[in-house]
Amino acid sequence: MEDKNIIEIKNLVDKWKDKEGNLIMILHEIQNHHGYVPRELSLELSRMLDVPLARIYEVITFYNFFKLSPPGKHRISVCLGTACYLKGSAELISELKSVLSVDEGQTTKDGLFHLDVVRCLGCCGLSPVMMIDDKVYGKVKKAEVIDIISKYTKEG
Repeated sequence: MEDKNIIEIKNLVDKWKDKEGNLIMILHEIQNHHGYVPRELSLELSRMLDVPLARIYEVITFYNFFKLSPPGKHRISVCLGTACYLKGSAELISELKSVLSVDEGQTTKDGLFHLDVVRCLGCCGLSPVMMIDDKVYGKVKKAEVIDIISKYTKEG
């Protein structure tokens, strides 16, 4: 493992040492820094905390927040809350799956997009809502999906 990864994990372990819930807090910091929890960091964390790797993976796989693979460059979130669902967000999800050739929670093969389905984006008045990175798209129609996606495809 690279020295910088060992230093990163050691700093996190030192920061959270002797605090209740330290494993989950360390994993949060790793996820926030890398966008996912790399296996090699999990192995080093297991060694430094003297916690079985299986326990670390129990935590990672229990919580939806944690990812085991790198995220796409652009994160697409589609709301499936009640208002959005009633106004057609399921069609948007279906269209995105088709256009991107991915399923919910997956990243495109080129690493450009990651598709997530969420329960609420807090924009019920704009339903159905889709968000790419930090930009909200409201009252989205199925036919508009390809045009919205193409803006991000062109910029890479």
